[in-house]
Amino acid sequence: MKEYTIITDSATDMPKEIIEQYNLHVIPTPVVIGGTDYFDGETIFPKDFYQMQRDKAEISTYHINTFMFKEHFRPYAERNETVIYVCFSTGLAGTFNAARMAKEELLEEYPEWDITIVDSRCASLGFGFLVYYALRMQENGADKETVIEALEYHREHIKHIITVNTLEYLFQGGRLSRTSMVVGGVLDIKPIIHMDEKGSLKAIEKIRGRNKSLKRMVELIGEWCKNPGEQLYGICHGDDYETMKQVEEMVREAYGEVRFLENYVGCAIGAHTGTGIIGIVFLDEASRYSKWL
Repeated sequence: MKEYTIITDSATDMPKEIIEQYNLHVIPTPVVIGGTDYFDGETIFPKDFYQMQRDKAEISTYHINTFMFKEHFRPYAERNETVIYVCFSTGLAGTFNAARMAKEELLEEYPEWDITIVDSRCASLGFGFLVYYALRMQENGADKETVIEALEYHREHIKHIITVNTLEYLFQGGRLSRTSMVVGGVLDIKPIIHMDEKGSLKAIEKIRGRNKSLKRMVELIGEWCKNPGEQLYGICHGDDYETMKQVEEMVREAYGEVRFLENYVGCAIGAHTGTGIIGIVFLDEASRYSKWL
């Protein structure tokens, strides 16, 4: 079987222990804070990032550009090393097109190089799960073609359930009108958000009150998942560890002693959602590729 390497970017919000376990190459997402460029997971980390956000620092993000991709891809091209790059959702950023352009430019220099770019159409730990399952499959002997098939399959079956604690950053990012932000704030509206089929964030319900929104997240697991008691769940938070642990307990009370992968929501999403975001991700059915997992 031909050897291959899986790489990704920091919008996966991949837990540190998995990055270290698989020696995963994670390309950092840029974030601009107070006019200075930082790189998610490399020169800025979530705890510090969210404190800067609380302190009202001016924050923006931009996607990894073609030049950056070429810098990260080039060593693999020089070694003629087969690569699968799993990228941040095209529904949220231009990452895929920038990576594709870098690939095309490098192929002019290294025409024999083999790289496949997969659009995750996922975000945060949903994206992370897609990559995690690919790494598990590779570790257990799956070939490149099987892993690519599984990435596409899992992409269709990963569910994201997200709620935010403030509407301010959705407004700042252009995803909410000023009127909706003001009215929502007065009524204590907490939207329930998921990733649609194009990989974009979409509000699907409006719940009044934080506790009710968390309860609704847990209820949706049972509505969307065929085997909720047998799932590995990803759960992530915007510097709100206590609420994350509360939600874990709610999930266990509802569906049994399930397992969780935990992490912060990183800069790529957190810049547009703010502190207090909680996300849950899972497959909506048992994986067709479970023998590799």
